[in-house]
Amino acid sequence: MNCNLHNPWRICGFFVGQQVWHHALIEVTLQRMDQFVVSARKYRPTTFEDVVGQHQVVETLTHEINNNKLAQAFLFTGPRGVGKTTCARILAKVINTQDGGDPNQDYAFNIFELDAASNNSVEDIRHLIDQVRIPPQVGKYKVYIIDEVHMLSPQAFNAFLKTLEEPPAYAIFILATTEKYKILPTILSRCQIFNFNRIETKDMVSHLEGIAKKENINAELDALHLIARKADGGLRDALSMFDQMVSFGGGQITYDSAVDILSVLDLDTFFNVSSMLFQSHISDALLAYDAIVKKGFDGSTFLGGLASHFRNLAVSKETKTHSLLDVSDSFRAKYIEQSQQFSFAFVLNGLSLVSEAEEKYKSSRNPRLLVELLLMKLGHLQSFIQNIPSLEEVKKKLSNSEPLKSASFKNAPSIIEEKIKQVVSTVVGNEVIEVTKTAVATKNQEIESIQSKPILKPVKTPIQTKMENVELSGFQAFKRQKELKAKNNINQGQSDVIESVIGIAVTHTPVLIGQSVNPESGLTNNLTDVGISKKSVYQTLDEAYIGFYQTQSPRISTCMKSLNYRMNEGQLVIELSTSVQESIMEEIKPQFMQFLKARLISNPVENIGWEMGEIQVVKRRPYTDKEKLDYLVKKHPTLGEVLELLHLRLP
Repeated sequence: MNCNLHNPWRICGFFVGQQVWHHALIEVTLQRMDQFVVSARKYRPTTFEDVVGQHQVVETLTHEINNNKLAQAFLFTGPRGVGKTTCARILAKVINTQDGGDPNQDYAFNIFELDAASNNSVEDIRHLIDQVRIPPQVGKYKVYIIDEVHMLSPQAFNAFLKTLEEPPAYAIFILATTEKYKILPTILSRCQIFNFNRIETKDMVSHLEGIAKKENINAELDALHLIARKADGGLRDALSMFDQMVSFGGGQITYDSAVDILSVLDLDTFFNVSSMLFQSHISDALLAYDAIVKKGFDGSTFLGGLASHFRNLAVSKETKTHSLLDVSDSFRAKYIEQSQQFSFAFVLNGLSLVSEAEEKYKSSRNPRLLVELLLMKLGHLQSFIQNIPSLEEVKKKLSNSEPLKSASFKNAPSIIEEKIKQVVSTVVGNEVIEVTKTAVATKNQEIESIQSKPILKPVKTPIQTKMENVELSGFQAFKRQKELKAKNNINQGQSDVIESVIGIAVTHTPVLIGQSVNPESGLTNNLTDVGISKKSVYQTLDEAYIGFYQTQSPRISTCMKSLNYRMNEGQLVIELSTSVQESIMEEIKPQFMQFLKARLISNPVENIGWEMGEIQVVKRRPYTDKEKLDYLVKKHPTLGEVLELLHLRLP
């Protein structure tokens, strides 16, 4: 049967033809793929004029080339993708063409690049040193570019030192690194160091716009700003993201597609959340944060974006700081508009709260609860700020009210001062309210006698009168002494208060500390100006005594509080118990006497003296087993003999 299928040569030719066709298709596909070059390589600068964002470096290198003052070694340091290797290649090409060289010649044989990350041994450096010995065949200089130089081993650095210090006249070394601190100081001292900065967002956006126009790509300005911020100063990263956006959008780059592909939070999200918080819509803010978490974003990303948002609102408050906004013009207008709606107190306190939460986020056991608690605080922040009175309101309230007591009674500890404070509280402003007379009117004679006589304390010393013929243990005796002394002081204070209140009531007008009585008008002349006492005067000796020690140092004040005193024929007698108290009284006696003469009305004190009281020492009873046994043995000597005879001892 004459059939093509039974012809082996025809069958073989069919399969061979299919194989050739497949090979041709693959070759065409590979050729088409080879035609595409990523933007980072396609638009790599070839001259110093094309370098983006490194003006100070380009200007310095240009001046050195033009003035023929090239160094033997350069060190280019900075973040990744900012143009270190590119500038090194441009420099290597320019220095060979400046003296009449062919500008079309690439001088590839004069430029040697070494990746120190993979060639970091001593043998690699020795091989490089051997090449340095050979002069250039074309051009004037041989340039050696060592990238990632910080990866060299210490032995390789040491082998490279001598050549780097005294290289041939035709050899120039350009070292590039991202981690300058890892390089030996001996290497740094032999190089001219050029610091490459991160490329600013505006320069990067301008460069991306130029590439989009050349490639006929419709790119939104907000999307380019987002790419530039995401790149964080690295142009190579920005160009890689730019290619990704072009592939995703089919030749078009939109802001929404950039947000989705780059996995960043939209700025509109923070505008909405901050507006909810300012209006105290806490539930809406919590739901918005829940939606953000469901999209795959963690709390640290949200906190970082919210902190940047509050920072942008703060700098938008003033026209001078609008240049600090690193956003596009459309978002700049939004920031300015929202900053006018928010108070500066809300923005500043919100930024402080967000920064504090951002610091605690990593160490928190429940990060989501931390963020939600922050949102609740921010939601109540504006209402809290509104309830704070303004400075004008506080000043107005202070100007309409007088202080209720003098500064000398600020820390009054006694009952007398508490009662005086109650009487003084009946005075409002500069108007004096009469104190209602009750039973005082029925005792006019007693009142007159009380007013004419000074108010004195009783003569008795509590320790001397109550401790006679009392045998108590040490702790019990001390406790009983404190109770009796406190009770005696309370009784004395109550009697003094009654007498002073009666004296005040008779005048029909309360007398404040710092006021003097005008007998003709029956009113008081105010001697204080808004709480600042010019010269306080006192009606009773107790008030003057308290007013004096409250103006003294803590040592003197503590001493005088614990002392009893009495009047004895025009002499103020103070009862002392220790020599330390006596030395203190001798120290303050002239000052105290002068104080009483100047401040005490109807002063009965002609002199100040003191007497030393005797404190009776009370024997304490034995209370331990050993003390009881010693007491019995001392009282009954026979008991001690029996104990020794029987060899008895206490455990």
